[in-house]
Amino acid sequence: MQRLLLEPTALGFGRFPEAVPLHPKSVYIMKYNLLGNTGLLVSELCLGTMTFGGKGMWTAIGQLDQDPVDQLVKRSIDAGINFIDTANVYSEGLSEELTGQAIHNLGLRRDDLVIATKVRGKMGEGPNQIGLSRKHILQQAEESLRRLKTDYIDLYQIHGFDFLTPLEETLRALDDLVSSGKVRYIGASNLAAWQLMKALSYSEHKDVARFVSLQAYYTIAGRDLEREIVPLLLDQKVGLMVWSPLAGGFLSGKYGRNKNPEDARRANFDFPPVNKEKAFDILDVMEPIAAEKGVSVAQVALAWLLHQPAVTTVIIGAKKPDQLEDNLKAVDVVLSTDELTKLDEVSKLAPEYPGWMVERQMSDRKKYIA
Repeated sequence: MQRLLLEPTALGFGRFPEAVPLHPKSVYIMKYNLLGNTGLLVSELCLGTMTFGGKGMWTAIGQLDQDPVDQLVKRSIDAGINFIDTANVYSEGLSEELTGQAIHNLGLRRDDLVIATKVRGKMGEGPNQIGLSRKHILQQAEESLRRLKTDYIDLYQIHGFDFLTPLEETLRALDDLVSSGKVRYIGASNLAAWQLMKALSYSEHKDVARFVSLQAYYTIAGRDLEREIVPLLLDQKVGLMVWSPLAGGFLSGKYGRNKNPEDARRANFDFPPVNKEKAFDILDVMEPIAAEKGVSVAQVALAWLLHQPAVTTVIIGAKKPDQLEDNLKAVDVVLSTDELTKLDEVSKLAPEYPGWMVERQMSDRKKYIA
């Protein structure tokens, strides 16, 4: 993974090559990574907008209105973040609206931002108001453009797999959006390895737009992605955008063997699934590392992800400015080889076929490598 440090501009974005703070008020050194096999540079932290709005099922995640949204977006930009991720289904479109309005209210230059959104989820009562059909994709792209107050989307992602729609139909519709200039790049989210590889193969052989990134759940408390998907991403040069890096708040520092706060998010929305006993073992290792460095447990969890070679960007979301501030500090947390070894040992996946057989069969070839 190629990581670059950039020099500040008026809005806190940068240009290669100097390594200096990205904003006069910020102590953070934000790094920028290439998004997959493209020339597009995105900040290693991405601002997630799931807490914006709070309609329908999303009230359990966050209910921020315009003023606090503006504050979070501004602070993120000041810290060097140039990447914002949203989705049409977040708060039934309200998240996109608040994001677009914040960009307008703050007077941000659209071309300095990388804006990502998604399509697939249910956006109406009709049978065609959901999925990845050509009709739904093209309709929702126009709706997202309107809500975001922009004439193009930098990264348009499918929010999951649609078993009713042929993959070819989905990719052709996305390719048309890229050809029209309304979308710059396309990405995927929540796909199985075989689904992603099938899509990449189709794009290559039919010469249509290719998924440049995968947005997926990955955390030190949930490393399932490493079985099949991480090797695929590295092999195919697909970028990884991490969602829920703190395991739905479980690694925020609020939880422990004897801590289970009733006012925390998981009290009302226990998602994503976590093996809590194993997560407690991981926290037992993370807490002394955090204490020794004088940082939060959340920062250690985020820093661990930033040390993983497949990770392009980690999506952080917040309800309050102090949560955002704490997350931003993770970019300056450096974990030693010994610390990474301890964290890897306590959190590693149990051997599973065919992984253990592949590892076994690699041993008779490794001896020929210096």
